[in-house]
Amino acid sequence: MKPLYVRVHARDNVGIIVNPEGLAAGVSFDGGPTLREAIPQSHKVALRPIAAGAPVIRYGEVIGLATRAMEAGDWVREDSLRLPAPPALDDLPLATATPPPLPPLEGYTFDGYRNTDGSVGARNILGITTTVQCVAPTVEYAVRRIKAELLPRYPNVDDATAITHSYGCGVAIDAPGAAIPIRTIRNISLHPNLGGWPLVVSLGCEKMQPGRLFPAPGAGAALPVLDGEPHVIRMQDHELRGFGNIAGSIMRHAEQRLEELNRRARTACPASGLVVGLQCGGSDAFSGVTCNPAVGFAADLLVRAGATVMFSEVTEVRDAVHLLTPRAATPEVARALIAEMRWYDEYLARGSADRSANPTPGNKRGGLSNIVEKALGSVAKAGTSALAAVAPSGERVTAKGLVFAATPASDFICGTQQLAAGMNVHVFTTGEGSPYGLALAPVIKVSSRTALAERWHDLIDVDAGRIATGEATIEEVGWEIFRLILDVASGRKQTWASRWELHNALAPFNPGPVT
Repeated sequence: MKPLYVRVHARDNVGIIVNPEGLAAGVSFDGGPTLREAIPQSHKVALRPIAAGAPVIRYGEVIGLATRAMEAGDWVREDSLRLPAPPALDDLPLATATPPPLPPLEGYTFDGYRNTDGSVGARNILGITTTVQCVAPTVEYAVRRIKAELLPRYPNVDDATAITHSYGCGVAIDAPGAAIPIRTIRNISLHPNLGGWPLVVSLGCEKMQPGRLFPAPGAGAALPVLDGEPHVIRMQDHELRGFGNIAGSIMRHAEQRLEELNRRARTACPASGLVVGLQCGGSDAFSGVTCNPAVGFAADLLVRAGATVMFSEVTEVRDAVHLLTPRAATPEVARALIAEMRWYDEYLARGSADRSANPTPGNKRGGLSNIVEKALGSVAKAGTSALAAVAPSGERVTAKGLVFAATPASDFICGTQQLAAGMNVHVFTTGEGSPYGLALAPVIKVSSRTALAERWHDLIDVDAGRIATGEATIEEVGWEIFRLILDVASGRKQTWASRWELHNALAPFNPGPVT
């Protein structure tokens, strides 16, 4: 391969090295600088002289201020940049450049499971919710038996899973922050891929009682009921004598629920029934030029088809918020986005941290110098559509179109919160690689580099690295992702994460105190 670099915007004074093995000192680019030192793949090269204190520009935006003078051909390292101040939240433009509606994309369907609440499942799964971590091992034991002894008799049911978590007791259950994990667990329990009510297993003495998790009629939800009886097993109830009796009770309730789920069948549903969550993990400097823009193109296709597309990760949006508020459908939507950014700024400050704590060693190894550069590449997943709505963390998303669903950037917490928002298919981009997966929704893995797709050939579903070398366009890979989403949602294709049953534990966001 001849020496190549990627320059995203005409204003950029740095480029990203494309060659998989990096480039040695003395190598020259066609019409570009000669390298003054060896530079690894995905790291930045100065395309022209940059004075000390001058802005370093990528994506047409300032990603940092130079800590020293650099010549064309120098390696622009992490320590070459000083982090700039984040965009001020008080004077952002509000819905000043709302994109016009994209042309409708009609006729696209997937084979899904219709639910009585109007949602559509991409899977048909038996879920067993726990109200407290104490019961998790018991429920996991029961699920292993359900899969081995019961599930083979119900061919229309895809799986059985335990909805376990670390919440429920030892927490300040009435603190303001407690609302987030409680509604997260409630909404996951009502996930479209579970087909309605789950089983609920309670210990009996915990703070998060089933009645708090599922409030009585008139307050929102209600306790799940089967044949006139609450669909709840309390391990401390006196009639349950011994572990075998407890596990047997869960099994009996599970079999009743499996009979209901087995009567469900896939039917043709419009693509508007999709709720697709977008996330990145193990990002690198290519993420913002290959996989994320391709996912953004697919996001625009989904919006055109009437679907819901969610992007998240507050700290990986914060430094690009000035690019998003103008795109809001209304000033109210823009203000809601700003409110989520402000809440998280304050949350981090309470923990004596700020957004600079976000990039990981792997992000930096992959060429991302700081959170500004990371955020500018991350928001490429949001495509070009108008921002239709903003949802607080743990809330069920009901709007169609492009939605910001507020979550932390942590992969596991973000995925958990997006499940609570109603995500029925997940698209996960990665540059350094991640085996991440979820039990409740299929995860499509998209790589930023071909080298990763080749090395992890049985973990990566789509190779977007072809964009950097000119073998494919953003549009071509975007259409590939869009069609794969429809196939995966229909059960026609299986992701690698699903094939290997790579299911990360749920991790509800809990900003409240623990007692």
